[in-house]
Amino acid sequence: MAVLKVKFTKTKRDKLAQILWILNWVSVVSGIILFSLGLFLKIEIKKRNEVMAKGDINSVPNMLISVGVIACIINFLGGKICYDCSDANKFSRWKLVMLPYIVCTFCFTFCILVGALMCYTMRNELEESLYLGLRDAIKFYKDTDIPGRCFLKKTVDLLQIGFRCCGNNGFRDWFEIQWVSPRYLNMASKEVLDRLKSNVDGKFLVDGVPFSCCNPSSPRPCIQYQLTNNSAHYNYDFLTEELNIWMKGCREALLDYYTGIMRSIGIAALLIWLFELCVLIGVRYLQTAMKNVLLLGDLEGESDGWLLENSFVETAKYNINIIKNLGKANQISTVSGMNDPNINVQNTDCDKTNITTKSIPAAR
Repeated sequence: MAVLKVKFTKTKRDKLAQILWILNWVSVVSGIILFSLGLFLKIEIKKRNEVMAKGDINSVPNMLISVGVIACIINFLGGKICYDCSDANKFSRWKLVMLPYIVCTFCFTFCILVGALMCYTMRNELEESLYLGLRDAIKFYKDTDIPGRCFLKKTVDLLQIGFRCCGNNGFRDWFEIQWVSPRYLNMASKEVLDRLKSNVDGKFLVDGVPFSCCNPSSPRPCIQYQLTNNSAHYNYDFLTEELNIWMKGCREALLDYYTGIMRSIGIAALLIWLFELCVLIGVRYLQTAMKNVLLLGDLEGESDGWLLENSFVETAKYNINIIKNLGKANQISTVSGMNDPNINVQNTDCDKTNITTKSIPAAR
């Protein structure tokens, strides 16, 4: 029994073909939107590539860009097919193409759904990439004289100012590394030498943060050095007073920023997927209705259209059997005494029962 059978008159078939022709052109625009969203996300990731570790974070924008390009091509072809389907004579040229086209379009719409879901599952990979990238960027913050790293100080400072954050997980990350370049340390100072000797691996560790961690909205002048030393500042208690530096870590700030972008892109991709699915259903109805018109031979009469010719179970079983039998056509049994199962040749004696075989005389 056909699934969701609908009866179409010639007028309904013509209107359906015209509507689908318009919707396919709208789908071309949706493909351009997908391409643009993927390109935008790729550019946003590349902007902060210096504070991200290498990984698979570009898989989502690459997926969206590829799907967007394919959407433009498929929907452009679909518009041409639907335009010709308003005429039964022109439909004949597309008759053998439409079913493969529908199958390919179904796979394509599934890819859109996968791309939309990937926008929501990318958070863990992005968080790990940001954690490792920011850790290294902060570690090499002081290396302003080393080629390949000299730009990291500017990158981290602009990042902390722009996203109102400090450190990787928080401002205390700066306490655990030497972020002041040795070029600006007075090695003749006893205080500097004592600090270098007392800390791990001879690092100049201080309870301070770079200037870019300061909150300009704070009424108090920025306290960026000796943050944990109450006696170093008047009327100051770092345990109870709200510090005038950014409290949020840059990993959390960037993760929130990219998560918001990907959620918006994911919603847009889901809406485009639903739209493409509706167009695909309409094309399927048009294809089956036009096919049945040709079978009936009455181009002006009514015809049935459906999503599936048989039930879901029967269709699934039929396709599974096709897949199972794909490799059997060229198989030959290797069991001794058995003939090729694909060849059924009967041995006949052609009504000759006793045939004398002449022996070959031996050479003398």
